[in-house]
Amino acid sequence: MTVAKIGTRFDEAEIDAIFAEFDQGHLPGVAVGIAVEGVPVYAKGFGLANMELPVVLTPRTRMRVGSSTKHFACLAYLLLCEDGLAGLDDEIGRYIPGLKPAVARAPMRALMTHTSGIRDPFWLTMAMHGVDRPVTDRQILAYYETIDDVDFAPGTRWGYNNGGYALLTAAIEKISGQPLEDVLRTRIFAPAGMHDTLLRRWDSDFVPNSAGLHFRDAQGVFSKTHMSMELSGAGGLVSTMADMLTWLRHMDAPVVGSAESWKQMLEPQRLTGGWSTRYGLGLFCETYRGVDVIHHPGDVMSGNSQMLKVPGARLDISIGTNRSDASASVLALKVIDAMVDGLAPVPETADYEKRTGAFVSRRDGRVVTLTAKDDFHLLAIDGGVAIPVAPDESGVLQLPAAAAFFQRSVRVEENAIVLSDFADEDRLEEVAIDESATVGTRVGHYRSEDFDLTVLVTEDGEGASASLRGRHGWADYRMTPVTADVWRIEQVGFSPIGGIMTFEAGALRLDFGPVHHIRLARIG
Repeated sequence: MTVAKIGTRFDEAEIDAIFAEFDQGHLPGVAVGIAVEGVPVYAKGFGLANMELPVVLTPRTRMRVGSSTKHFACLAYLLLCEDGLAGLDDEIGRYIPGLKPAVARAPMRALMTHTSGIRDPFWLTMAMHGVDRPVTDRQILAYYETIDDVDFAPGTRWGYNNGGYALLTAAIEKISGQPLEDVLRTRIFAPAGMHDTLLRRWDSDFVPNSAGLHFRDAQGVFSKTHMSMELSGAGGLVSTMADMLTWLRHMDAPVVGSAESWKQMLEPQRLTGGWSTRYGLGLFCETYRGVDVIHHPGDVMSGNSQMLKVPGARLDISIGTNRSDASASVLALKVIDAMVDGLAPVPETADYEKRTGAFVSRRDGRVVTLTAKDDFHLLAIDGGVAIPVAPDESGVLQLPAAAAFFQRSVRVEENAIVLSDFADEDRLEEVAIDESATVGTRVGHYRSEDFDLTVLVTEDGEGASASLRGRHGWADYRMTPVTADVWRIEQVGFSPIGGIMTFEAGALRLDFGPVHHIRLARIG
């Protein structure tokens, strides 16, 4: 890739200060690798690899890199395309039999770019069963044999979808005749010199030289908590920060993948309306403070990572954390702030009155809540995790820089808000929150055959609750009224899963973040 050169500076003490809060020897922490022009200039670990052992994190400790896996899976498929065995616009049904038509018609490119619109059973199974139920890739794919509708028309929107990458994994394995781990090892990792990187499908698998994962609860207590689902092309890799720097350097002059393949990898997909998703094949390609960046964060249940390249500055950053309360993405942006010359100013946020309330879309029933807590103004969509927002110069509420790739913003009006989602604007009317609402006669059982899901809604003196039962287990939820018909549901336990339950005539509807309009008929 040819880009204009941007100046860099390096002050070790300034970088140390970014990670100072993790520089201790009794809690989990962070591993960091930074390179300029392909040469490592900073490689340190802070904190413990595992709270049960006196072993410190290092840049050569294996750590979960989560969804950074995605672009490796995309490249593996493109290598099969180079071999003449597949095509980027082939329909997934060509390789996976038994899929419902709405899924079978999805092009491979759309699966990789999160524009297919198909349902995401990866998210669904966490919502239906919790995150601690062992569920295999094959069981995930089985949902596509019964679900025959979509969240949105293909190409019209962008919706992050791990299920699409489970399909991609299955296609790679069918075409190559090999497990994904073998394809990645022989076709990508070995040629690139990434000898400590491998696919770890289950967090319960023993892998030498691996950091543990640590979940921190609201009381500040750490526990050994991880996701029990099989992880493959959507997020199954473990790597070291040193290996990830090797890969980031390799991206400057690839020996794995043709020039055309890399062009496809780095070309953001456009929606049918022409809007750029800023997402290529498993890679975000966007700007931060006026400079181009290529990256993909990786979130797992009790840790996260970020691999990021600033091509113009020849700056590569790889950060991994084995604790849930640290953000590798935020830390990586702080490194850019400290090292890259000529960045655009950080927009200043003036004091403003934080608008709070609940808002419902007439178009599709989407529910948005705005709340204020301490100094934070928080946005939650369809009962999901609340994310801090702040106004830009024009007063539009924007996501923080580390989450800007979601391309969502909120314009506040007198009795409504306008939610922009990848340039698609929807006006949501404010509704009066009714904290005294009850479920009443709507308690009972509800059922969806397509999703193989049963919901039991109950109510007693302590309030309303719901139990979701799917193919592989169940999950219990607390229910909090928004209005008499619209309720926020929050999964009991450490899981961050939340959603919206809307009562309709003889039915209810569930919306969980990226998965919308699951309708269940009343059966008792």
